[in-house]
Amino acid sequence: MFELLGVPPQVLLGQLLLGLINGSFYAVLSLGLAVIFGLLNIINFAHGALYMAGAFVAWMLLHYLGIGYWPALFLAPLIVGAFGIVLERTMLSRLYHLDHLYGLLLTFGLALIIQGLFRNYYGISGLPYQIPDLLSGGHNLGFMFLPNYRAWVVAASVLVCFGTWFMIEKTRLGAYLRAATENPVLVGAFGVNVPLMIMLTYGFGVALAGFAGVLAAPIYSVNPTMGEQLIIVVFAVVVIGGMGSIMGAIVTGYMLGIIEGLTRVFYPEGSAVVIFVIMAIVLMIKPEGLFGRPA
Repeated sequence: MFELLGVPPQVLLGQLLLGLINGSFYAVLSLGLAVIFGLLNIINFAHGALYMAGAFVAWMLLHYLGIGYWPALFLAPLIVGAFGIVLERTMLSRLYHLDHLYGLLLTFGLALIIQGLFRNYYGISGLPYQIPDLLSGGHNLGFMFLPNYRAWVVAASVLVCFGTWFMIEKTRLGAYLRAATENPVLVGAFGVNVPLMIMLTYGFGVALAGFAGVLAAPIYSVNPTMGEQLIIVVFAVVVIGGMGSIMGAIVTGYMLGIIEGLTRVFYPEGSAVVIFVIMAIVLMIKPEGLFGRPA
């Protein structure tokens, strides 16, 4: 096969796959952030810690209760989402009428507390989580080896992302959610329980973070710092796509993951900052983001 700028195709395609894997996590996590900000106007800085919590819940279900990967894929997001609902009812619900900065500071503090609790109990060394037997191994495509689990991560993230987009943009429930964001008093007058919708929306947003954590557990080591390493990049993804834009979060997440993978091939030194360079350029040209609406 041909080489592109002296780069062997195996290396190029391998990095593209890695970029697509990272993009899958960027998309799911930024989607959760976009749902929470777009519908609740809360900048949820605890998202990375809840992603880490999802991975730890899956690990604990396996090691303490013997519950494997497939049940954990549903149970861990439910547990993280329930924890998010408790946070929303007890703390965040008091901040909806205040400046965004208060929500940012509160969720930043919650992130430090959650991360600190896991660090004190489990330390900072990574805990292994085995790939399920059904997804072990891979396929030789001739030009590269494709691990089954990584292909599953991409497929699962696409399904969850576009399923969420369809629910919010194309269903009656989504219409109620969007209307409740714009005019909660009017929607409540029609008999809709707006506080319940807000509570469940936040729970769903953080459940997406928990779902991403379960997907990540067999790929990355489960450790208390896995969220803090990712959340800054995910916030950049959300800003580039447009704060609160559901489709922007999804498309930008995958796109930036692939760009990051290509940068590792052609200019490795810039791979750690390329997303932030793109963010700066987008903010200068289109401050509302690629898919955002002008204020």
